[in-house]
Amino acid sequence: MGDVNTSYVSDHTKWINEQLEKNPAWVEDQKVGRALWWDKKQDVDSSQRNAESKVAQKPYPYDVNFFGE
Repeated sequence: MGDVNTSYVSDHTKWINEQLEKNPAWVEDQKVGRALWWDKKQDVDSSQRNAESKVAQKPYPYDVNFFGE
């Protein structure tokens, strides 16, 4: 496959890295936010109840001409 150039850094990545250098407290804030919203222990019983309680969605819910029956 040949050599891959891994030296490219996008403008967005450069900007984010600059902001993180200027605001090092953001890193800790990111960790707190992630723990708050994403890093949760999973409960098998709750997950199963949630899966079983889902209501089947009708096809094409965003079609303005679909009135359902």
